[in-house]
Amino acid sequence: MPYFDAASSAPLHPVARQALTASLDEGWADPARLYREGRRARLLLDAAREAAADAVGCRPDELSFTSSGTRAVHSGTAGALAARRRVGDHLIVSAVEHSSVLHSAEAHAAGGGAVTEVAVDRGGAVAPDAFAAALREDTALACLQSANHEVGTEQPVAEVAARCRAAGVPLLVDAAQSLPWGAVDGEWSLLTGSAHKWGGPAGVGLLVVRKGVRFAPQGPADERESGRAAGFENIPAIVAAAASLRAVRAEAAAEGARLRELTERIRARVPGLVPDVEVVGDPVRRLPHLVTFSCLYVDGETLLHELDRAGFSVSSGSSCTSSTLTPSHVLRAMGVLSEGNVRVSLPVGTEAAEVERFLDMLPGAVAEVRRRLGAPSVAPGAREESASLVVDALGKRCPIPVIELAKVIGDVPVGGTVTVLADDEAARLDIPAWCEMRGQEYVGERPADHGAAYVVRRSS
Repeated sequence: MPYFDAASSAPLHPVARQALTASLDEGWADPARLYREGRRARLLLDAAREAAADAVGCRPDELSFTSSGTRAVHSGTAGALAARRRVGDHLIVSAVEHSSVLHSAEAHAAGGGAVTEVAVDRGGAVAPDAFAAALREDTALACLQSANHEVGTEQPVAEVAARCRAAGVPLLVDAAQSLPWGAVDGEWSLLTGSAHKWGGPAGVGLLVVRKGVRFAPQGPADERESGRAAGFENIPAIVAAAASLRAVRAEAAAEGARLRELTERIRARVPGLVPDVEVVGDPVRRLPHLVTFSCLYVDGETLLHELDRAGFSVSSGSSCTSSTLTPSHVLRAMGVLSEGNVRVSLPVGTEAAEVERFLDMLPGAVAEVRRRLGAPSVAPGAREESASLVVDALGKRCPIPVIELAKVIGDVPVGGTVTVLADDEAARLDIPAWCEMRGQEYVGERPADHGAAYVVRRSS
């Protein structure tokens, strides 16, 4: 069964498995002790730190191992903000950061701090000038991911880091998605990563704090990991994480080129295979293994179940999932279609034949979901026309409001309007996206007794 969700968690790399097994017998003791077993454990920990630092491009004494990538982000932001409290309490983040960064920003704001979100373009990237414009005299920290976890877009980290450095503001880079493919360019100040993203074991994160960057660890003091990560180090897992990072880096150039060809194949062929599809994310400046597209008139959760039944494990940033009733914050910030969203992220070793099987199966899976939802199949203009119509989609989840809109747009003349009443959060994003995809005019949104009224004018 092909697993196409490496962006969530990559399968355990064979080198990680070997290193984990080998170090279980040697790395169980306390590396802070001076007896024989402690010294052996310390040697393993130091070697892992050196290997990870070499891959990241930092000094070994700048890198600390944490209990997860999320913990690295939380500790990094809190420590950097606390150390620069005298400068100010202003934090800058991009609108498409991982939830771990946004949750840190929410906690900072709840404590009285100021937060600025920098918008992104339709491809998901920030503009360095826009990021620089957000810098203030009281800015204590800025955060920018190296590459997006949902659509694969790479951010201009080097350019933003230069602007931050000129302003005297440290930049924290969440590099969880990009570290398997290479070191992060630019003069960043702090960096975080997560081992399970590159085929290491879960429960190991990286926190890098460059020399000269002010940092004040928060929480009770602990002598472990330079005081930046409390608790006993999981040395076997750390060794496996460092070993697998070095292994994936050794094959990154060749494997990245091979996987890029496969994701390019998906990007190019899906719009021709499936009607009404939007491929999202930057088409060029992106991670090699990740491609994301959204399908009109499709329930994301239902489509994922259909793909799973066909033997393919993929993920989604769609609003229609069991875990949330709101659109993905990444897709919302980009202003792209959120319904029927599919993220394909290929793990190392994915074969071309598996991708071909996916492309062969996808049109039927989408068509089946659309059939169940009663998606429109009649072209606009084939029915009796009325000057304006109101569609009541209150209480209906996506993609039903858009499906109902598509069904009746042909019932109004060119220049006529359809007003959709909806209280689903996703409608605010998906109705304008539908208009752009179908060449119709989105007039705007106005308050209604319940939810909102979205007005669309037929253009053709």
